[in-house]
Amino acid sequence: MTDSELIREIKDGNVELYSELMGRYQRKILAFIYHMLKSAKLDLMAEDLCSETFYKAYRSLHSFREVDASFATWLYTIARNTVLSELRKQKTANMSLDESGIDPIASPEIAPEQMILRKERMAMVREAINNLPEKQRSALILREYDQLDYQEIANILGQTVSSVKSLLFRARASVKSQLEPYFGHEPGLMEEYEGMKTR
Repeated sequence: MTDSELIREIKDGNVELYSELMGRYQRKILAFIYHMLKSAKLDLMAEDLCSETFYKAYRSLHSFREVDASFATWLYTIARNTVLSELRKQKTANMSLDESGIDPIASPEIAPEQMILRKERMAMVREAINNLPEKQRSALILREYDQLDYQEIANILGQTVSSVKSLLFRARASVKSQLEPYFGHEPGLMEEYEGMKTR
């Protein structure tokens, strides 16, 4: 069944199918929340906010209209708003890309010594992304880690496509300038290892 068919069935009263719908997106939404959170209790908070996201989505499913956005876009929007709301409650201004076990797309076969170097580079990239303003950070995570298109990101962030492109341009430029002291003499290194492509 497609997402649309599942949602129609759920709206018609087959609520047990919501677990199937959750299963399709739970890993991605949890990873996205991990990427956005910085907390001493990161694991616990990410799990809780993921559950809260799906609860809110279930409660509001009757109002979801596919003509406005895809279910995935709608769900990412709820997840982002849930994280921002929680961080505001805690008066935490800084959100951070953190370890979630999920990295941007990279070459599938990497030698052991390259893997060690790659992990070090990834830590530098994460730190650089941590330093970005929230909207730039969110746009970059959604594009590079979740592989969403410009229109989907625009819908999630409440921006125009051109604004999203501008956010991504500034985010990549900032990340690049922060990493150049380390990667500046190795052409193509960032693109190969970190997924920071200009696309």
